[in-house]
Amino acid sequence: MTSAAFLKRGLGLVVAVCIVLLLVGQLLGQPILLGYVATGSMEPTMDAGDGFVAIPSIAAGSVEEGDVVVFEARELHGGELTTHRVVGETEEGYVTRGDANPFTDQDGGEPHVTDGQIVAKAWQVNGEVVTIPYLGSAIMGVRGVAESAYGTVAPILGLTTTADSEGLGALLVAGGVALLGFGVVVERLGPGVRETTRSRSRENVIAFWTALGLALLVFVTFATAAMVVPSGTTEYELVSTETPDDNPQILAPGETGELARTVDNAGYVPIVVVHEAESRNVATDPSAQTVGIRSSGETTVSLTAPDETGEYTRHVGEYRYLTVLPPSVLVWLHGVHPLVAIAAVNGVIVGVTVVIVLVVFGRNDLRVRSAGDHVPLSTRLERKFRK
Repeated sequence: MTSAAFLKRGLGLVVAVCIVLLLVGQLLGQPILLGYVATGSMEPTMDAGDGFVAIPSIAAGSVEEGDVVVFEARELHGGELTTHRVVGETEEGYVTRGDANPFTDQDGGEPHVTDGQIVAKAWQVNGEVVTIPYLGSAIMGVRGVAESAYGTVAPILGLTTTADSEGLGALLVAGGVALLGFGVVVERLGPGVRETTRSRSRENVIAFWTALGLALLVFVTFATAAMVVPSGTTEYELVSTETPDDNPQILAPGETGELARTVDNAGYVPIVVVHEAESRNVATDPSAQTVGIRSSGETTVSLTAPDETGEYTRHVGEYRYLTVLPPSVLVWLHGVHPLVAIAAVNGVIVGVTVVIVLVVFGRNDLRVRSAGDHVPLSTRLERKFRK
């Protein structure tokens, strides 16, 4: 393969991966490594339609003044994801503003942004956001075509035609995966590519390490999904008022109310659950617990009302880990970073799987018999008699 062909295929693969990441982000409701702005509220830093590298909050570290963050708004844009800059911090959370806006989001009625609402940070180098021009415009064009197609097909299939429906999200992701798959197929089978070397691989034989790698990929994917998907942030409404009642979320200023939080484990592996306050004046007891197979646990969430009356929002994060290591070790690893704990769990799963496979199956390659390998019984008997 020439350098030009290699570069062309590499660029095609990068573009396909970018499309898949953006479309998956649409389905999940948060940017996956790549995001974009749809309006001009961040000009001149980012023009409408520009893309940017989005670092998930779990890996981004603490938020500081000057950071550009992606957060789940409560009032802005109907409660959709918003990308604005942090311009200040108070006891109630962060003050945010679009670079092109003359006033802050909080001046416009948006409550202070808490850590629990932030899903990602834009990658900045020397204080400047790294942008990808027109990337968002391209994905919005793809989404527009998808919405049109979905609006046509959905009534025929008896599905909802809401633009944000799961059906549309699935359609977007399927389209992105199809693009990626098409690129791979073209690379393998594209016209004008002539095989100049003789393949040394055997037909219908899968190399042992290839099969093991695929199996490990499946195990790690499911294990990671089992830890990440049920995890997340829970939002609690809190009212600080001079006329409290028996509701633990309607309190007098400075008063503390308690709520019971239930944690269910529907799986067949015990889990360690870590509860983490992602707002001020919130506490959990216990902060970490082990929940057995197909059982549940309970923790107490304490909410303290601010001295000033009004309506507030509090957030509590939940992180889950498969108990393949001692619970105390998993809690310590979580304290280092949630990704470190997830990596440790996956490392144990990979190690145990490799050992079991090597002991049970050895290192022999796997032969897969296809339909063409089948020899009729009559033919085999005829050959036998000829001998």
